[in-house]
Amino acid sequence: MGRLKKKGQAGAAKNYITRTQAVKKLQISLPDFRKLCIWKGIYPREPRNRKKANKSATSSTTFYYTKDIQYLLHEPLIQKFREQKSLEKKISRALGRGDVGNAKRLEGNAARPEKTGRPRYTLDHVIRERYPTFNDALRDLDDCLSMLFLFANLPSTSTVPATMIARCERLCLEFQHYLIVSKSLTKSFLSIKGIYYQANVQGEDILWLVPYKFNQRIVGDIDFRIMGTFVEFYMTLLGFVNFRLYTSVGLKYPPKFDQAKDEQSAELNAFTLEGQNLVADGEDGQKQLTNGETEDHQVDPETQAAVDKVVKKLKGTEEAKDEPSGTAVVKGAEADDGEAPSNAIDKFEPAAPGGDVLPQVDFSGSDAAHLFANCTFFLSRESPRQPLEFLLRAFGCKRIGWDAVLGEGAFTTDERDPSITHQVVDRPVVQAAAQGDGEAQDNQTSQKLGANQRIPGRIYVQPQWVWDSVNDGELKRPDQYAPGAQLPPHLSPFVQPVQGQYDPTVPLEEQETEGEALAESDEEMGDANGEAEAAGSEEDEGEEDEDEDEDEEEEDDSFGGFDEDEAKAEQEEEAGSEDDDEAAQRQIELEAELTGRPMQEKPGKSRAKAKKDEARKALARKAAEEAEEHERAKGMLSKKKRKLYEQMIYSNSKKSAEAEKLREKRRRIEKQAKTKGKA
Repeated sequence: MGRLKKKGQAGAAKNYITRTQAVKKLQISLPDFRKLCIWKGIYPREPRNRKKANKSATSSTTFYYTKDIQYLLHEPLIQKFREQKSLEKKISRALGRGDVGNAKRLEGNAARPEKTGRPRYTLDHVIRERYPTFNDALRDLDDCLSMLFLFANLPSTSTVPATMIARCERLCLEFQHYLIVSKSLTKSFLSIKGIYYQANVQGEDILWLVPYKFNQRIVGDIDFRIMGTFVEFYMTLLGFVNFRLYTSVGLKYPPKFDQAKDEQSAELNAFTLEGQNLVADGEDGQKQLTNGETEDHQVDPETQAAVDKVVKKLKGTEEAKDEPSGTAVVKGAEADDGEAPSNAIDKFEPAAPGGDVLPQVDFSGSDAAHLFANCTFFLSRESPRQPLEFLLRAFGCKRIGWDAVLGEGAFTTDERDPSITHQVVDRPVVQAAAQGDGEAQDNQTSQKLGANQRIPGRIYVQPQWVWDSVNDGELKRPDQYAPGAQLPPHLSPFVQPVQGQYDPTVPLEEQETEGEALAESDEEMGDANGEAEAAGSEEDEGEEDEDEDEDEEEEDDSFGGFDEDEAKAEQEEEAGSEDDDEAAQRQIELEAELTGRPMQEKPGKSRAKAKKDEARKALARKAAEEAEEHERAKGMLSKKKRKLYEQMIYSNSKKSAEAEKLREKRRRIEKQAKTKGKA
């Protein structure tokens, strides 16, 4: 006879544990339990049968895996929590007894990160446990960067200390410096939530959101304790990632930080990168090598002589390998030993005849990483300096100037510097107001620009030009982004076009359906007839006025006006240069105007109307056949597959309806633009 099983000791009752039981088992407080679960990556679980997991109890509670809670029993952070809790009890007991000296001594031993900056614990071992490889940490960097950039833009409060905000901002700026040096940034998009950035770091695509630099208003319905727990973990994670990324490109971590420059809003320019193989730019724009050495370091003459000797020897061997005299040497061709130039690209050839043809890699001379390398920018004081500076530096720009009110670190603060090639302006064109004394006041909020204040030869663009150029990988036409111009639509580079859906980059005629095209042609014909009727009524009124004027003139003078035959002859002579159909149609219109009779419909129009009716009938017949075919196909399916097929049809029709709404909206906007252009 087998052993009898007791209720609640096997199955779901043993595999799951409630939150209250977990807190009692770990002997920690509920806030510490939340922190521990967030840091260790342990989340609540939903059992299949809540009644069995809760041992027939009906109260609603949160469940965890029993093995996860058992795993937390060996966590070193629990001992840190217990020590801190014991110290807090000792301090409160000493204050209750009136022993201020002992309480002050214990207070000095306590960890107060918001006051002293000393952490109570470190999360290094947690980072190593959760991310065994570096690629795992890069995959989880999206939420990390979004949260840290958000907290770097918050004002300091009692729940969000200033030390946390400063550390978040510093870590974010260090990560941006790596992206600038490694040229890893690929795309960016301006949205209503903020600015999206995408970077490819060691083969991993990272997408994060940066809020705009607005004054944030802290509301009371946000639990900053939970968010602060995530931020504390993410700060440790990004510190590890930054260290690994900096060392991978030969930079020292952490970079030198100038507190004085940071207080003057230098931001990126408050850091000084040091390391091997780093090419930095001085303020004069000349390239300098920063090898971690002092500026007064001098090269050893003996070492330099040895290096020159080796270089000469290498040059001699290369000349000896060249082809003999009398044969032309092509620059960039392969040498006799079969070695290809360093900038050559491998070609993928099929291993066997008839094999698959692989796509070849194309070499582009205009690398996107050096898109703005030959440009010198000046940022007007109304433009967003921080995102523009980051984007321009990440894509090769070395010289960026801005107004002195935007902070330190600019290449130049003089707007009239002749070396500036592009200026980013984000204000409408304002003409100078004429005043009696000839003087115009200028302040921070409104600028009265003179007619000749623009510098010749400089390109003036709006900030969207930078983002669109980065996403397309080429410098866009600046006339489309001139100050005061109607900007082209700013489309997200992260959305891939799907066949059958609305694509704003494709002309409307290429993506609309047959039914939409027929409906549009009917609307155009109706609008044209309405305009013709309106024009005819206006002409009739004009003719009546002309008749009255002619009667008055006949009373005064003896002028009788034009004869009907003469008017016909003149109109025939004017229409003689056009085609026969157009001339006949015009003749009919003129006769109808002179005689006051209704204009006869052109035979061509009736034929076009008949063709449209036939096309409409054919479209309806085709739709009916497709619906019948779908019903026949559904009858051959099983019940499960039929439901799946119906769900697919429903989702596709919903997407098609949304695309049709977008196309209708675009059609209406284009029609309004045409009417405005005619007006």
